[in-house]
Amino acid sequence: MFYRLTRPLTHLVERYLPDPYVFVLLLTLIVLILASTVTPFTPIDAINAWGQGLWTLLTFAMQMLLVLLSGYMLASTPICVRALDKMAQKAKPPTVAIILITVISMLASWINWGFGLVVGALFAKSLAKHINVDYRVLVASAYSGFIVWHGGLSGSVPLTIATAGHFSVADIGVVETANTLFAPFNIILLIAMLIIMPILNACLLPPSEKQVMIDKHKLADTNPDTTSPTTHMTPAHKLEHNPWLGSAVGLLGCTYLAHYFFIENNGLNLNSVIGIFLFLAILLHKTPANLLNSLQNAMPGGAGVVIQFPFYAGIMAVMVDSGLAQQISRAFVAISTADTLPFWSFMSAGLVNIFIPSGGGQWAIQAPIVLPAAEMLGAEVPRVAMAVAWGDAWTNLIQPFWALPVLAIAGLKARDIMGFCLLQLLISGVVIAAILTWA
Repeated sequence: MFYRLTRPLTHLVERYLPDPYVFVLLLTLIVLILASTVTPFTPIDAINAWGQGLWTLLTFAMQMLLVLLSGYMLASTPICVRALDKMAQKAKPPTVAIILITVISMLASWINWGFGLVVGALFAKSLAKHINVDYRVLVASAYSGFIVWHGGLSGSVPLTIATAGHFSVADIGVVETANTLFAPFNIILLIAMLIIMPILNACLLPPSEKQVMIDKHKLADTNPDTTSPTTHMTPAHKLEHNPWLGSAVGLLGCTYLAHYFFIENNGLNLNSVIGIFLFLAILLHKTPANLLNSLQNAMPGGAGVVIQFPFYAGIMAVMVDSGLAQQISRAFVAISTADTLPFWSFMSAGLVNIFIPSGGGQWAIQAPIVLPAAEMLGAEVPRVAMAVAWGDAWTNLIQPFWALPVLAIAGLKARDIMGFCLLQLLISGVVIAAILTWA
């Protein structure tokens, strides 16, 4: 249905969108030039801020790498492979597969953004094994579910302002999630996305003769069970193939997680998601040899995370230290009224997110600007805060930073899906902006 629209967009992206690594290098140069020309920073100041900021995301980079690797290892366990395959076999015809993967990815992202990224990518691979459907659209649909994460249970902005002692508490107090995540306008937004995105993605499918399929041999299981003993095993080999060792450690980890969630009443966060993936993978793979074999298969996909995250950290440092990010936000606030502030906050957050793809980091930059503006203009503080949150999530659709785990698992390049993501961005942006402004 939208093939005539997506065809030129896809062609444009395939021709001109470089690899995400090249993209972040270009973005680095652009930010350094802007900081040196439109802010008080000298070129040396900008370079120093960039160099000092390169290492500030190392913890987060490791978390993202573990999300990717542990999620892959869990999905490659025999029980998970069978479960995903069984679900995938029932998702026929192709339009049903597209709708199903969008809904599942969206629901998983609403629970936790890291969970949603991995679940969507892994389910896409399972669907592609059983259904002849355009693999690019399938993966783009899986990634599109990520758009709801900042309006969900792991949203950093609503959770931050709901925490006692947050950095803006003196200005706005503690804002309960009943006024943000569970406010009527946010519920309407989530329902709208849950209806519109699956239908939109189904309409993105090209005619059958124009669809790009993936060679199913590339999706074959490359993690055979290695528990069968071989002759003349050394004591070391026996330990590596001992199912009791992995099972014992997996059970220990699951016991800890049960205590963490049900006794201490903690919720999902990035670390707990990694723990779930990791300990279940250890338990279900049984032997260390099986787990390590799966890890070897997963490792190549993590290269992009390792090399690119330091550059984004450097970009963030320059944007913040030079005041460039604040200038962008102030420019949007300057043209706002009480009624239009949510809209312009949404748009400014979407633009800033291209350079600072971090919800928490972006809120720390924009909150000191949009919150006083909201109070001065008499706008709804919770709505303005959520507008920043949704703006951050919105342009993730075309930000390769967040697509890296999905692309690594799916085995695609950013240019393969970004043409479809661009149309998703345009249509979803109109809907989100309208609801934030008038709902």
